[in-house]
Amino acid sequence: MNRLITAVVLLAALLVAPAKVAASDNGQSIRPAMGWSSWSFVRRWPTETKIKQQALALKNSGLPAHGFVYVNLDDFYQKCDANGFQVDGNGRWLVDPAKFPNGIKALADYVHGLGLKFGFYVTPGIAENAVTRNTPVAGTPYHAKDIADTSRTQKNYNCKHMYRLNYSSPGAQAFVDSWAAQYASWGVDYLKIDGVDATTIDDVKAWDKALRRTGRPINFALSNNLPIANASTWRQYANSWRTQGDVECYCGPGPNGSGYPLTDWKHVSGRFNSAASWQQWAGPGGWNDLDSLQLGNGDKVGLTADQRRTHFTLWAMAASPLLLGTDLTALNNTDMAMLTNDRIIAVDQDGVAAARIVNSGVKQVWRKKEANGDYVVALFNTGTSGNSTVSVDWSQVGFSGSADVTDLWSGKHVGTVTNSYSATLRPGETRLIRARPGSATNLALS
Repeated sequence: MNRLITAVVLLAALLVAPAKVAASDNGQSIRPAMGWSSWSFVRRWPTETKIKQQALALKNSGLPAHGFVYVNLDDFYQKCDANGFQVDGNGRWLVDPAKFPNGIKALADYVHGLGLKFGFYVTPGIAENAVTRNTPVAGTPYHAKDIADTSRTQKNYNCKHMYRLNYSSPGAQAFVDSWAAQYASWGVDYLKIDGVDATTIDDVKAWDKALRRTGRPINFALSNNLPIANASTWRQYANSWRTQGDVECYCGPGPNGSGYPLTDWKHVSGRFNSAASWQQWAGPGGWNDLDSLQLGNGDKVGLTADQRRTHFTLWAMAASPLLLGTDLTALNNTDMAMLTNDRIIAVDQDGVAAARIVNSGVKQVWRKKEANGDYVVALFNTGTSGNSTVSVDWSQVGFSGSADVTDLWSGKHVGTVTNSYSATLRPGETRLIRARPGSATNLALS
């Protein structure tokens, strides 16, 4: 990570604004995670070869020097039959050997050998096949039938046929422990647990406990569309949580809507409201996850260049994890200029989630105050037609008087601006500025 990002991160560590509730103390994700995830582009057809290609492309792109270090394998790596997931001798999912002939550990070793980190995927519960076979829980006298609640199924997006775990049985935590231990032994650095909702809080707690017991540092991410009513719980036990459904539009020409476009403006612009609602819950150790960042492949992802800059700007202002969903083997120059803009990355990594202070039709303004006293302000035209002039008074931002302003996308030093700032924006365009108050009075804003 370059000097600019490092300096901002160190300064942000001095922030004194308290979180609403204590964050997870597992030591992970002090700043939002950055990297790549397989779901958007690879979708339901991951293979060892494809993941290795993406990992190598990430390394060779130079993006790791800007903080993008995770390579996350999402769903559909498992082996299934008519009764759901095939399982090993202890009831844990089997990896499909046709897709991953050398196994997950070998893949993780490859990723680590590139100087990157490896992420993996699971959902709560226990497979029907484990219960049918009554597989033993590793290292315990318990078996699958002792710990499964066969009266209730568990949400799953692939093989289905999952039962809920009965946590009144001590064997249930032991089962999750054994699964987490397996992942740790494979070299997993990041675990996404999908299918989480208000009914799976016990699973979140169990996986948090299990990951800690492995002794391996593992970033713990929850997905998807989690209820905000349980935000304090997600923050206490996890390092990030998806605040909405998928950012993908599923409007491509391939099976299940795969292929380009990966997303559309509706799915991106719909994040503004959730980012505003969830803002108070983000902070060091736990972040509001707006889903994958669809930058890298130009217009064909389904967004114009202006919309992609706005996409990145909102994610950065919200301090969301930055997990690319695009094809890293086909990065284009326009998007690489965006992704390597360390001024924007520093906004994401400053440890502060911005608040929305103007929301009027297509006009929005967001602000955050950083540890050194600077304010970062984003102005948006979220419309799809027509220019719009977006304005904000410094008093709305949090200070009065004048400020020294820099445009963060262009790097242009604007100079001293007094009392207010405005920009005429194309449809879907953003303006992101850093305002350093001069001889001004800071106002008491949250």
